[in-house]
Amino acid sequence: PARYASTRLPGKPLADIAGKPMIRHVWERAKESRAERVVVATDDRRIAEVCERFGAEAMMTGSDHASGTDRLAEVARKLGLDPGHRGVNVQGDEPLIPPVLINQVADNLDRHPDARIATLCEAIGDIDTILNPSVVKVVFDHRGMAHYFSRAPIPWARDAWGNANAPKTLPEDITWYRHIGIYGYRAGLLADFVRWSPAPTEQAESLEQLRALYNGAPVHVAVAAEAP
Repeated sequence: PARYASTRLPGKPLADIAGKPMIRHVWERAKESRAERVVVATDDRRIAEVCERFGAEAMMTGSDHASGTDRLAEVARKLGLDPGHRGVNVQGDEPLIPPVLINQVADNLDRHPDARIATLCEAIGDIDTILNPSVVKVVFDHRGMAHYFSRAPIPWARDAWGNANAPKTLPEDITWYRHIGIYGYRAGLLADFVRWSPAPTEQAESLEQLRALYNGAPVHVAVAAEAP
């Protein structure tokens, strides 16, 4: 998915990076993966035209989607994908995404058939990142199934931090994880996702994956095979 409208940087997917628009870098990374087909889903004709000029397949979608997952659900419906068809959501503003991560989330859907979504994370090593609300943290169980995603510092290290408003230390016996915003899912999940109303937690945190958890859809989280 690639949107032109952006609060912080309008037209971000078309920003020039080393002589190429950002979206082309993302597309090239996706093409280096094992994906059989790479489609740029956008709500802006300018992005679609740029994609078509460098040879990418672009599909126009509605402009009222609440999230990238909602946008991809429209693409899956238009393409008539079988409910079991696997797809990977690569954000249009991730020009450095390693192709191996695209393969990893797709493979994890096969390895964990009870999961309806697969995604990735990486360990956090400093307190400032843990406390940064722009960094999404994730907590998961021993099987890798997500408990929750949050902008808050989860888990809260009660013994080390108590009621501190701004913790200064990082306990060595706890590992925090940053969520990496790449998703693998089957087309059947996308069809369900758009039927579900936005969840209260999703709206509070502005995190689309919480809609899936709220509706009981298992989300598998694995540590990324390579740093994004």
